[in-house]
Amino acid sequence: MKKKLYLYIALLFGFLGFAQQISSSIDSTQIKIGSQFNLTIKAKVNEKDKVVFPDGKFFGALEILESYPIDTLKNDNQYELIKKYGLTQFDSGRYVIPKLLVKINQKEFRTDSLSILVNDVKVDTTKQQMYDIKDIIATEEKPMSEWWKLLILLLLIIASGFASYFIIKRLQKDKEQKEEFFASPIEKAIAYLQNLDKKQLVQRGDVKEYYSEMTDITRTYIEESIHIPAMESTSSELMEALKKAIADKKMFVNREELDKFKKVLENSDLVKFAKSQPLPFEIETDKKIIDKFLLVIDKALPRTEDQAAILFAEEVRKKEMQKQKAKRLALSAGISAFLLVASVVIFTYTIGFDFVKDSYLGYSTKELLEKEWITSEYGEPAIIISSPKVLKRTIDEKIQNNLPENVKSTSRFAYGNITDDFSIVLITTAYKDTTKIDLDLALEADLKELEKFGAKNIIVKTGEFENVKGLSGKKAYGTFTALDPESEEDIKMQYDIMVLSQPGGAQEFFFMYREEDKHAMEIIEKIQNSIELRKAKK
Repeated sequence: MKKKLYLYIALLFGFLGFAQQISSSIDSTQIKIGSQFNLTIKAKVNEKDKVVFPDGKFFGALEILESYPIDTLKNDNQYELIKKYGLTQFDSGRYVIPKLLVKINQKEFRTDSLSILVNDVKVDTTKQQMYDIKDIIATEEKPMSEWWKLLILLLLIIASGFASYFIIKRLQKDKEQKEEFFASPIEKAIAYLQNLDKKQLVQRGDVKEYYSEMTDITRTYIEESIHIPAMESTSSELMEALKKAIADKKMFVNREELDKFKKVLENSDLVKFAKSQPLPFEIETDKKIIDKFLLVIDKALPRTEDQAAILFAEEVRKKEMQKQKAKRLALSAGISAFLLVASVVIFTYTIGFDFVKDSYLGYSTKELLEKEWITSEYGEPAIIISSPKVLKRTIDEKIQNNLPENVKSTSRFAYGNITDDFSIVLITTAYKDTTKIDLDLALEADLKELEKFGAKNIIVKTGEFENVKGLSGKKAYGTFTALDPESEEDIKMQYDIMVLSQPGGAQEFFFMYREEDKHAMEIIEKIQNSIELRKAKK
């Protein structure tokens, strides 16, 4: 009985221990129709724990407007993961956020259910002029998005590009095959011997077929060029006829070359009739002997003026064929380039030019200044700024794992790189106590951080910072040089560093931009004047 009691107590405390890992809260208990409120889910876990927060488009009857990135706070050996959701409802009434599922290492946990009151917006009809209800006006139905049609068009263009390439290659090959006639027996023999090597008969073990084709090509050449019955003759008969023809035509052929050719014919007979298996190097040697022997015979042949003219015409034809081949390749390259450009244009139009600029091209400072800005909250202590682009959180594991004892958490957010037209780095630090940092020392540390970014030859000026909302701090500004990875040359940049401090927290800004860029200076001033601080959490 006692064992069961102890087991029950152990399970109970274990359950309570797990339950304390998950907590949830909302920042308001009532809202107006369509207004946003935030749901926060916190999970206390160890470094290696895997946490999966709830996802979807609705939590109960409440619509999710935005799912924010997960914030991470380190406390001794534990981590606190903070996940925020922006919710709303467009009908009045009281709604309940149901118990939501959170998985930690495949174990399931549930949040508390929370209640939110959505108030109706009161409309006073006595203080505004009322009008009669107007007749219904027929309007043109808004067409559905046609992005999928553009995607199909893009795929068709790419497919047609490949098809055009293969069709041109095929036509080129067919034309070459149709034009495959030879001005002389030696040209035909060399072409057939080269094609024999491409068949890879020896590699497949068909040595007999290899020798048979090689000697047939040679016999055909001899028959066509010297006019002796080489195909129907035995090897010995062929050699006798060949020697007689050489003597009659007064051809100069070295006896050593004839002996080597005779040896190849004998090897061929052994392979075809005695099932001999020569070694690979012997096969290669025989092939070289045949190649050389054909050239020796062709060089020794007496030629008339007509035959010489035919050979000259053949050389002219070959050069013309090479020109035609170059034109076809240029046409293929032109079609491929056109399709590539068309694909890029359609791709850009389909997914949006802003996406392409974000991912591949980047914005000029003038475009950043003139585009619609975004107001966002970053880090802890929370800092609110307006900027042309949302800053992305960057994580440095080395820094996160080696925080000073009095530092509760640090977060880093950035846009762009040090050599871009414009870039920002924002660092927020929360302390475990009411520490207030020395701004001068912080600026010195930030200048060293600027060197880590890749800055060289830094010129420093310091001063006070104050914006239109009364926030004040210290700043450092000046110029530096950095290596441009594209041109591999040093470019001159300007920078502004700002440090703000409050009890329990600090915020550091790095602004980097091309020297004398007036639009970048206006961007910095606009961002600085938008800064708002929230008090550090105790």
